[in-house]
Amino acid sequence: MEMDGTRVIAADRATVWEKLNDAETLKACIPGCSDLTGNPDDGFEAVVTQKVGPVKATFKGAVQLSNVVPGQSYTISGEGKGGVAGFANGGADVSLADVEGGTELTYAVKAKVGGKLAQLGNRIISGFARKMADQFFDRFQAEVEGGGSDQAEDTATA
Repeated sequence: MEMDGTRVIAADRATVWEKLNDAETLKACIPGCSDLTGNPDDGFEAVVTQKVGPVKATFKGAVQLSNVVPGQSYTISGEGKGGVAGFANGGADVSLADVEGGTELTYAVKAKVGGKLAQLGNRIISGFARKMADQFFDRFQAEVEGGGSDQAEDTATA
């Protein structure tokens, strides 16, 4: 599955970059994330609980950054295992550019799922993935722009 998008965030590029590399900010923005530790140099470890269709699972995984161009772009890749529910792995190329009104964040995601999750079908998985990405970037934009993230809807359902 592949998806991409852009967001204009009302903050300077240095601030957006700093938040993209901050474990506390990322934890607050990832729907269903109960734990996120680590740093950009050594990688992050995460625990995320999600319900995709009828399948609910807690995923534990590792995330690494590569192709890092400070203040401009990186590739983020990771893998999460959810026990009998299956696994998810993939990556995203993320880049920042100065635009009028702030910073444009562009992302291109490639992901794969297996196990029970893969049996749900492409339509459900794709819809869920899009919803997760939208929630993450809505929360990220709110965090960076100073409004804080809305934790009311902590899990996404497809």
